[in-house]
Amino acid sequence: MRAGGRALEAVLGRVMVTEAEVGERFPLYAEPGDGRWTTTARGSWTGGFWAGLLWLRARATGRAADRLAAARCTARLAPWVEADTATRGLILWYGTAPAFDTPEADELRARAGRACLAAFDPRAGIVPWGAAFGGPRLLARADAVPGLVPLLSGAGGDGAAAGAAHLERHLGLFLGQAETGGDRRPRPAWQFDAAGGWQPRTDPAPGWSRGEAWMLLAVADALLDPAVPGARAERLARDAGRLLDRTGALTGPLVPAADTCVPRGVPDTSAAAITAVALLKLAQTGAPWSKECAARAEAVLDRLAGEHLTGPGAGRPAGMLLDGCYDAAKGLAVRHELIWGDFFLALGLAVRDGLVDVTRV
Repeated sequence: MRAGGRALEAVLGRVMVTEAEVGERFPLYAEPGDGRWTTTARGSWTGGFWAGLLWLRARATGRAADRLAAARCTARLAPWVEADTATRGLILWYGTAPAFDTPEADELRARAGRACLAAFDPRAGIVPWGAAFGGPRLLARADAVPGLVPLLSGAGGDGAAAGAAHLERHLGLFLGQAETGGDRRPRPAWQFDAAGGWQPRTDPAPGWSRGEAWMLLAVADALLDPAVPGARAERLARDAGRLLDRTGALTGPLVPAADTCVPRGVPDTSAAAITAVALLKLAQTGAPWSKECAARAEAVLDRLAGEHLTGPGAGRPAGMLLDGCYDAAKGLAVRHELIWGDFFLALGLAVRDGLVDVTRV
């Protein structure tokens, strides 16, 4: 079996161990020493990645019991449909898209898309970050874009237009303001005020590598949407090129620092795994940098599987993607296994091994 296949087997084997440990709860991050999970009851913003991992396992094994476990987990995400948060994209896209035409998952995704469309704020031009996790509601954050745009596009009616507006507003804030101000670091978080317009926020701060990865993934998803008209696709391709340049996705470290302004700081393998999937998607676009994206994605996946994935006999479970960083500024889970890192590594490996069509997830 090729190295990638062994790595995917290890990650999916880890899913079985995790499933036995967490029961009806959702895994969030695991201790690097013993693999013990910190869990949540409702899933928080990461619940969809656990459901998505279960669907990837079901696709790999073909077992009815694994499919049932994935379906049950996805059903537990339903309360998030009406939650006031733009992270519904992360929760309800990645928790349903890997189900591949399962009627219940399709219906949940459609309901989520309609709910997000109803939350669209035309003044701000976005679905707001929301108040579900506390703090100001009218925020634009990089992690509010991936998953939300395809959710909106599938909502019917004005959903596609709302998704386009949401993406374009975030891209303009993420890239444009920094360029005109002479600071090339993308800004991942902004707050809207009806009187003063958009103002940058300091948390998360410029240099947040996962924010850069999220935005690259969102643009890649939009470029692969067949409903996007040609002129807009050309603009998106230019934006993707700018993102590749500004974030160093093709030229920087294969595993970036959690804070790229502190290049010798702690790494974030979850940012690398997200970027690898984004690059696999961009490799499908036929753009001038497509071949570079494919080669770079391969190199990132090899690095993650070869140097950051635990093997057997280490006194801890095999298949843990270590060196993920939840929040460097707060010192939260800075060298840990993160459930979204596991998901995107598994997705990237499954795409590379021909198990999953990257254009559908």
